[in-house]
Amino acid sequence: MIFKSLLAGTGAKLLTKSSYTISRNALCNLRRFATQRPKGINILRNSVCQRSLVRPFSASSMIKQAEAVSVPKTLLNSSNVVGYWLIGTSGLVFGIVVLGGLTRLTESGLSITEWKPVTGALPPMNQADWEEEFRKYKESPEFKQLNSHIDLDEFKFIFFMEWIHRLWGRAIGAVFLLPAVYFAATRKTSGHVNRRLFGLSLLLGLQGFVGWWMVKSGLDPAQLEERKSKPTVSQYRLTAHLGMAFLLYMGMIFTGFEILKENKWMKNPAKALELFKMTDSPSLGPLRKISVAVLALTFVTAMSGGMVAGLDAGWIYNTFPKMGENWFPSSRELMDPQFARKEDNSDIWWRNMLENPTTVQLNHRILAITTFCSVFALHMYCSRHKSIIPKSADRTVKAMMGLVTIQAGLGIATLVYLVPISLASLHQAGSLALFTSAIIFVAQLKKVRIPTKILISGLYVQQLKKSGSKIITEASKLAK
Repeated sequence: MIFKSLLAGTGAKLLTKSSYTISRNALCNLRRFATQRPKGINILRNSVCQRSLVRPFSASSMIKQAEAVSVPKTLLNSSNVVGYWLIGTSGLVFGIVVLGGLTRLTESGLSITEWKPVTGALPPMNQADWEEEFRKYKESPEFKQLNSHIDLDEFKFIFFMEWIHRLWGRAIGAVFLLPAVYFAATRKTSGHVNRRLFGLSLLLGLQGFVGWWMVKSGLDPAQLEERKSKPTVSQYRLTAHLGMAFLLYMGMIFTGFEILKENKWMKNPAKALELFKMTDSPSLGPLRKISVAVLALTFVTAMSGGMVAGLDAGWIYNTFPKMGENWFPSSRELMDPQFARKEDNSDIWWRNMLENPTTVQLNHRILAITTFCSVFALHMYCSRHKSIIPKSADRTVKAMMGLVTIQAGLGIATLVYLVPISLASLHQAGSLALFTSAIIFVAQLKKVRIPTKILISGLYVQQLKKSGSKIITEASKLAK
């Protein structure tokens, strides 16, 4: 009852036209009060300033003293516009991941031999410019060793594939950074979201550098010689570039989904409080851990796919479920001493795990099958414990089961049909779609933030007060 009176006393102060705010000091007091179990008046007195100890305790005095401190207002929620913007931007990241896969599959990634973040946004504008770009490409190891037969028209195709990929990346930077500054300046984002946006901005900026670092590995003859590789980018740097794109995508979609979800709760506090009871239930704890593990597994499996792409490992052993005529290649082929670079072969194990195409493909097969079985087990677990799982999460896990089945079929078809561009591109898109479903499932099971609980509870109490006053008014009218 005391907690309800606290919230009722602050309910009117929480509401504004488009956002909800509370002073930082009051929020700290409320959070401390909400997370402690009262064991007497001493605990209640400890939650307020020393001055309140010399006079009788009251909830209203606690709030007045908390709000009396002249500190800036703290925004507790972000605008729906911010949530939609983040999800829309994550769609652009989804697109550039697929486009990056197409750039790799068409062997276009090394066609632009320079990195010009600003002036590189424009393509060659006349014949002289095209000939100059072609001349630069002719000096690259890829042209000398692999593409010496192509003419200017063929070069234009691979150039535009890489140019569009880079232009798309610049567009994502503009679409993300400029609105992020605007939303923060106009107080449409909470401090909680601002910190995430800052981290995502740093990750986005770093991604551009990593992209060029990756391309550079395929243009430098010294690095190619050290790797004993044909002119292609390092599989390590390719996977790092892909992994950062996945993390950027996850941060955007998770934050956007959280914003929209919290604002939806504010429209119906009673229903939200029922959901809070379900997500706070101890019986949901094991499933929450399993969901995070499945998310991590889908990420690792996707990264192993990046290693397969970087080593062109999909071009060998194009059979399934066996690899050739056997279930597994020979141990001599899986742990080939030729991949060791030290005289004592002390690095033979990890070199083969990460650089031997045969072993890398086997790793990807094992991880993919493990992911499929894990999602299936998760689906069965949720089916048996449907009563403790939110309905939205139940729908998501069913969608996840469908996506992992499609993804497994695409992976097998891509392998058996010798990596056709269409199937390989769909397979990469499928990995990100499956990753998306795992992100949403984790978000739906995530415990609600304490500030959000306080805010929703306050709104609910305020609704009860309004409903009560209406009942009293109607009763008085009938009495007359």
